[in-house]
Amino acid sequence: MSNVVLKNVTKIYDKKKVIDNIDLNIKDKEFVVLVGASGCGKSTLLRMIAGLEDITSGEIYIGDKKVNNVHPKDRDIAFVFQSYALYPHMTVRENIAFGLKMRKVDKATIEKKVQEASEILGLGEYLDRKPKQLSGGQRQRVALGRAIVRNPKVFLMDEPLSNLDAKLRVQMRSEIKKLHEKLQTTFIYVTHDQTEALTMGDRVVVLDKGRIQQADSPEEIYNNPANTFVAGFVGSPQMNFINSEHFPNIGKENVILGIRPEKMITGGEIKLTVNVEITELLGSEKIAYFNIGDKKCSAKLSAETEIGKTLELSINPADIYCFDKETGVRI
Repeated sequence: MSNVVLKNVTKIYDKKKVIDNIDLNIKDKEFVVLVGASGCGKSTLLRMIAGLEDITSGEIYIGDKKVNNVHPKDRDIAFVFQSYALYPHMTVRENIAFGLKMRKVDKATIEKKVQEASEILGLGEYLDRKPKQLSGGQRQRVALGRAIVRNPKVFLMDEPLSNLDAKLRVQMRSEIKKLHEKLQTTFIYVTHDQTEALTMGDRVVVLDKGRIQQADSPEEIYNNPANTFVAGFVGSPQMNFINSEHFPNIGKENVILGIRPEKMITGGEIKLTVNVEITELLGSEKIAYFNIGDKKCSAKLSAETEIGKTLELSINPADIYCFDKETGVRI
């Protein structure tokens, strides 16, 4: 079993809680993504699971074993870093094999494991090259290979695609997801990129200020956000937040209304004409930006839509989310 359990885990730096009483149960073979803005605590939490950061209080279990005081090398995890952390003077083969050599694994086993990992990752023809002779995507595969050969219970990945260009990120997202399916091992993946989170995770854990805001499937996170933070963080452009006074007909007072940009013009019964400030063409879509009261809003439309200086919104009441004005919690 390679489940990971966090019980009331807290981390305090300089009298400030950077991880605040986190409870999380990650199932065996699950792909869980920790997502949030910079400084939310996601990387700190991952490093605590790895044993690279001490915890202030709480308990961490990997499998059935409590690992609070277990050295990182004895936790049966593999950590894939943002920077790849490859040795420039070693070949791909030597980089992948390095951890096994340090553990004094016999040469025949090392060679077998390196060959298996290189086949999975498509690195066979690059085994005798140095890192400087590889592309960014190939270097990231080498870092993954070094993790695979250890056959760990849990893979921990800290923003592994952030140094790649946009095209390579899309390709590597797919490769990491396929890798998870092949290995059938628990993956915990950290990113600030909501697209990575929604496309890769079986479950997405949204963090803010060291606290879990919501932990759910990608579909549930997007369609049923727990509060204004989750609703605003997930989705591009972000959800529109509008004071309820601008839509008196819906019968909700003193609340914040949330409407996704793609739901602003659906032929619904709620009508409102707005002045368009700017329009962006994004291939098959157009984004129109405007104000409703003092709130900046947007509408996502097809590229064929003609947009003038004004735009008539037509919103379906069923597409409107309501949030408490004080707490931000969905009501």
